[in-house]
Amino acid sequence: MSFYSPLRYPGGKGRVANYFKEIFRENLLYDGTYIEPYAGGASVALSLLFNEYASKIIINDKDVALYGFWYSILHDTEQFIKKIYDTKINLESWECQKLIHKHKSDNDLFSVGFSTFFLNRTNRSGILKAGVIGGKQQAGDWKMDARFNKIDLIHRIEKIAMYKNRIQIYNLDAIELIENVKNEIDENALFYFDPPYYVKGKDLYMNYYNHDDHIQVANAIEKINKQKWIVSYDDEEPIRNNYSRFRQKKFQLDYSAGNTNKKGNEIMIFSDNLYISDYDKFL
Repeated sequence: MSFYSPLRYPGGKGRVANYFKEIFRENLLYDGTYIEPYAGGASVALSLLFNEYASKIIINDKDVALYGFWYSILHDTEQFIKKIYDTKINLESWECQKLIHKHKSDNDLFSVGFSTFFLNRTNRSGILKAGVIGGKQQAGDWKMDARFNKIDLIHRIEKIAMYKNRIQIYNLDAIELIENVKNEIDENALFYFDPPYYVKGKDLYMNYYNHDDHIQVANAIEKINKQKWIVSYDDEEPIRNNYSRFRQKKFQLDYSAGNTNKKGNEIMIFSDNLYISDYDKFL
């Protein structure tokens, strides 16, 4: 699998990118618009764009830290790359970036975006709330630079910036994004909703939902009639109930956190107007 995103993201769905390519092919969505209201690392969006399945992608994240990252690599690319070159990967830098991230409202968008990137690449499993890889003593087998190959990450950012005219970014609540774009794009489009996990969202993400939030999102998604959509979640009974009138498919993803690898049970939910065949080989 090719790695397109510069971010490591908890629950990242890069491995389902081929599944979405089949969705595009069988639903004749070529050259259409792909929308991710919870972009995170945006690995699926980038795969569809770079491989010329989607003509345009719309990525959104309510978290200003993530929005700041995406905005900065698209609009301040050279400055961002220089910052990568100039920043030492050591504990002093980590403490500095952690302080910026803690006080986001006191810092400019570029600084917040870079702190997100730095912590994502140097924290355990890419979790912004987690500690530094190798611990503050840097005594483990893995050190904090283990996931920070500057040259490779700069190449990824440069490639994304080449497509900036085909990428729209927003910093909105997912429901607000739906209302903003669903009447502005035609039916040749696919929404992919990957909300914060129902059970462990508060442990993984800076912005997470309570039960009522998940219900409100489900209600907003159900009102999308013209475009097609897919939702993915951790496989939990309240989620299955929220979307009980729609087709659902269970699958597993390989998760890694620290030195632990395990499979997680997930579920996909599909809009009524989406054609799906047997894609098990991709999941």
